[in-house]
Amino acid sequence: MSKKELLQNGVNQVFYEEEWYPPLSEALKNLTAAQASWQPEGNAANTIWENVNHLLIFKERLLSRLHKDETFVAPQNNDETFVQGGAHDEDAWQETVNRTLHVHEALQSSLASLQEEALDQPSPALPVWQQYLNILLHDAYHTGQIVQLRKLQGSWPAKRSYL
Repeated sequence: MSKKELLQNGVNQVFYEEEWYPPLSEALKNLTAAQASWQPEGNAANTIWENVNHLLIFKERLLSRLHKDETFVAPQNNDETFVQGGAHDEDAWQETVNRTLHVHEALQSSLASLQEEALDQPSPALPVWQQYLNILLHDAYHTGQIVQLRKLQGSWPAKRSYL
């Protein structure tokens, strides 16, 4: 299996197809804005919405690097990537979910269009393949947090089937 095929498989699994863990699309399924805004007592964790916005920023950064888009403005620090939407704004939450889907599809499309050799090119410092791998690991990590938050709030099924 080539690097590209390996990454394409990972991109698909981390978002769409459940293998070892639920994909991000499943973790976001049927969530309301209120559930996405929920935070455990003590504010010890980011909300689901904050986690999703955090993931979006890093994916958008990678896309901007791949497409040489100079208009992307990176946040000043990691804390600025955890942005909360309105607790009861269903339209804004659905826009965030749709943006997540769009960005993920754009990453898949960009990867599909890359030649194998291009994966080894630094952009700006790390090779493209490593940036994709970092995104995959990052998504898997935060998807686990999202599932944990859903379990704590009672919006995750107590029993569910998987492969």
